[in-house]
Amino acid sequence: MEITKLVKTALGETRMLILGAQILLGFELSGVFRNGFTDLPLHARYLDGVALLLMIITVALLIAPDTYHHYIEYNADTGQFHQFISRMAGGALLPFALSLGIALFIIGEFIGGLPLAASSGGFFVSLGLGCWFGFPYLRSRHTGQEERATTAREQSMKQQTSMEQRIDQMLTEARVVLPGVQALLGFQLVSVLTQAFEKLPASSKVLHAASLACITVSVVLLITPAAYHRIVFAGQDTEEVHRVGSRFIALATIPLALGIAGDLYVVLAEITASAMVAAVIAGAALLLLVGLGHAFPAVVQLRRLRL
Repeated sequence: MEITKLVKTALGETRMLILGAQILLGFELSGVFRNGFTDLPLHARYLDGVALLLMIITVALLIAPDTYHHYIEYNADTGQFHQFISRMAGGALLPFALSLGIALFIIGEFIGGLPLAASSGGFFVSLGLGCWFGFPYLRSRHTGQEERATTAREQSMKQQTSMEQRIDQMLTEARVVLPGVQALLGFQLVSVLTQAFEKLPASSKVLHAASLACITVSVVLLITPAAYHRIVFAGQDTEEVHRVGSRFIALATIPLALGIAGDLYVVLAEITASAMVAAVIAGAALLLLVGLGHAFPAVVQLRRLRL
């Protein structure tokens, strides 16, 4: 299979993952604003914070290929980029499964107590890990050797990518992130209308509003390439469309990271009742999101220039 087709397929698979991850992220961020949250036992509230952190790790790993493609490969399709997407998607599945299991543990305890919580949480973690890791690895012992060998040989390949293909990939990368960000924005908007939000300290309300603004900016930036393509060039593919669109998509990940980190602080401050703990963890999450999306590609680029 051509590298371009492999990359497009990998981006499509990533899109499926990130949509679910960001919807769950939005649910977990808004959970603290629900009336039933205060009825949860303390350990369940702390577990909700752990699930939230795991889902942020998942989202960070799944968003990383977009900026990597822009900064490192200049949106060309290469075997190394395909390998990078595969590694990020594979790495994201473990925290995704754990976060999903913890969320169902919390729901199970709320509905039927610890026995239901343990059985439901354990079952769904096992199901996820079994389907996403166990079953594929077992099958890989008996089939797919030729295809994996072909892909391994193509890691050093760099395919000549047409302008049409590059713009299609650029718009695909926007579609990878945009639906989940829009869902996250919806959760943040609804949270403002809850009674729990009214009881937050003024500082948390202001920070949530700032986070909401950041996510809105991210949505606007992600939609801009399609509008620019349609209005300025009437849908025709040009180098400028690709250059401008890629920059907007890469730029959109920065306010997205700020918005997620800001709301993470609000949630953790409510869970832990400690502004210091919340600030440290939210800062670490921001470093992870920005680091994977922007600092890591810069380091890779610097290493390549030295070789």
